Amino acid sequence: MPNNYSHDDLAKLMTSSGWRLETDGKTEHTGTLKDVATVAHERRTRGAHPGIIRQIETSIELEMLQLEQLWLNLGLPI
Repeated sequence: MPNNYSHDDLAKLMTSSGWRLETDGKTEHTGTLKDVATVAHERRTRGAHPGIIRQIETSIELEMLQLEQLWLNLGLPI
């Protein structure tokens, strides 16, 4: 479900991490909102589709941390 951020909200989030730019199904860029917006702009100036910017959900990151803890318990390298 897309979030409806106002311009002011987005301006405040420019330096926040946890954003992903999805482009052609193969290429993906992650970082701050400023980082991915800049890459999207570069794509547009080259004539390519700018892509879709999505906010990475915190729950996914927590699940990944839990998975890493399980790997540690199994003695597997991270």
